[in-house]
Amino acid sequence: MKVAYVTTYNSSDIHSWSGTGYYMFQALKDTGYEIEQVILDKPKYDILFKVKGLLYRLISKKYLKDRDPKYLNFYAKDLEEKLSKIHYDVIFSPSSIPLAYLDNKKPMIFWTDATFDGIKDFYPEFSNMCDETIRDGHIMEQLALTKSRYSLYSSDWARDSALKYYTVDEDRVKLVPFGANIDSNRNLSDIENIVKAKDLDKCILFFSGVDWDRKGGDMALSVAEELTKRGIKTELHIVGVNLDIELPDYVTVYGFVSKGSADGKKLLDNLMMKSHFLIVPSKAECAAMVFAEASSFGLPSISRKVGGIPTVIEDNINGKTFDLNDGADLYCDYIEDILSSKEKYQELSISSFKLYSKNLNWKTASNRIKDLLDSI
Repeated sequence: MKVAYVTTYNSSDIHSWSGTGYYMFQALKDTGYEIEQVILDKPKYDILFKVKGLLYRLISKKYLKDRDPKYLNFYAKDLEEKLSKIHYDVIFSPSSIPLAYLDNKKPMIFWTDATFDGIKDFYPEFSNMCDETIRDGHIMEQLALTKSRYSLYSSDWARDSALKYYTVDEDRVKLVPFGANIDSNRNLSDIENIVKAKDLDKCILFFSGVDWDRKGGDMALSVAEELTKRGIKTELHIVGVNLDIELPDYVTVYGFVSKGSADGKKLLDNLMMKSHFLIVPSKAECAAMVFAEASSFGLPSISRKVGGIPTVIEDNINGKTFDLNDGADLYCDYIEDILSSKEKYQELSISSFKLYSKNLNWKTASNRIKDLLDSI
């Protein structure tokens, strides 16, 4: 079997989609099937879509060109032309967008982290959309679901959204969590050594995210402040953003750090190994594989019960999720309780790594994809 892996970007670039497109490509290769990457061109006359977007901005509405049928039909025609030049048996994509308007008799599969209905009014960039985009977005999603042999989602939240809002056979909509976007050969012995080296007389928190507001950076700061008030020696390390606000001495800001560079990877690995908790209390999140990455280091995660996060963070297994309106005091109560006992922290760290090894890695995901491909 030969699989055409269709993207609108170069999935060899580890920075695209936070590395998910890259690791998904590698997971497909690990199925043992022949995989050929097909990269779509950007639509011509892109300026026309930009002008349309500007016109909608005049009435304070957002227009998404990649939900416009004209834009999607360009993708479909470009894809059909590229597919005509290769041999393939299955079409696979990390997005429903390239497949929606494609007329092709070969089986199609897409694997993504949200439906249009799920993302609508969830992320700021998908809020206050014009009626045209909302209409076209739902049509696009329904077309992709109808045409695909399997529609795969990385979380229960995303899968439930597909089944609730769109008309589709439940047996063709599958939950397949993404793996951690990180290369890891750590074993249980490595994790035990990492945990033993940590001093539980202080609390080191690690925040990672480029969108400070959506990722709940303000809550991370509040938690660090409250822990300090309680007399707990606390450090908060922030990666991904530069902040133009006055910060206390216990906060260190690194700005953007590239995991694609040797120095960047070393810094991120060190932060994962020395921290006691990853804290990214997102207000909206589809996948957030940084939690899976943390689990690969045996690092427990703290976040909120929103979007796809509860699929990645299982309470008291690899961390804790809180309700959207919970205050910093509840976060601190949990942290203080876990750090009060070396056995509690070690147990949580080890179970975090075990969950990564069982369910939050790309090898497990690859095996699930292979089973689905075998069934076609």
